[in-house]
Amino acid sequence: MSLLPFAGLQLKELGKMTAPFSNTEKMPVLFLGHGSPINAIEENEFVTGFRTVGKQITKPNAILCISAHWETRGTFVTSMEKPRTIHDFGGFPKLLYDVEYPASGSPDLAKQTKELVTKTIIGLDDKWGLDHGAWSVIKHLYPEADVPVIQLSLDRYQTPQYHYELAKELAVLREKGILIIGSGNMVHNLGMVAWDKLNQPGYAFEWAAVASEKMKQGILNDDHQPLIDYNKQGKEFAISIPTPEHYLPLLYVLALKGKGEKASLFNDKALGGSLTMTSVKIDKI
Repeated sequence: MSLLPFAGLQLKELGKMTAPFSNTEKMPVLFLGHGSPINAIEENEFVTGFRTVGKQITKPNAILCISAHWETRGTFVTSMEKPRTIHDFGGFPKLLYDVEYPASGSPDLAKQTKELVTKTIIGLDDKWGLDHGAWSVIKHLYPEADVPVIQLSLDRYQTPQYHYELAKELAVLREKGILIIGSGNMVHNLGMVAWDKLNQPGYAFEWAAVASEKMKQGILNDDHQPLIDYNKQGKEFAISIPTPEHYLPLLYVLALKGKGEKASLFNDKALGGSLTMTSVKIDKI
């Protein structure tokens, strides 16, 4: 299948699909290692990293977020005017459950996203909202909740290659002031967390360190195919990615890297032995 979804479209048709948003300079793309929901209310080096990158980029017209925490059969995009703040976790302090992130939605952006994608039929969803993969990190970029946010779901029944190719169809949104964010964790094995090491950022099991280094080299060297075929990369990757939902948002971000752009890393530390907070910014050179 061609990765150039607009090859057969007239320019005027493409213009109609993105008409509600004015042309802008090409927005960056971000992959944010979101870690624990508690990062929403804590002060730590990772939160500082999110805030710093938020200050480095032009304020977007809207945000499209692909979160690890919205898996569906098929692909959906949130289309409500006022998405609810979803507290999709348990066992945390009440203060965290009291957090609301009252960003508006964007029905216009939802409809445009639906029209842009040809690889599948995207459904418009009016029930989901913003899960913690979205709001717990976006709130540090835009604490005033003054940027509209929509979410794109992950079809759990599709292959990594499918997700990578679907992401390419979103590229035109970057030139309409849309900040595309993937939110997950590159290395994410909660079952093997060394809870006694959580207060030692940088601590990683050997398998996690090996996988992380290979992932980072693939990102920085534009060697995406091994990252897409992560399930063929040996035991370190298998342990680091026991389930794909936290890893797949990275592939969406990598797919959107264009010519004359570079990938850079921030918040690049392991946590608890079996997690990495490594985040990626893709921007012009």
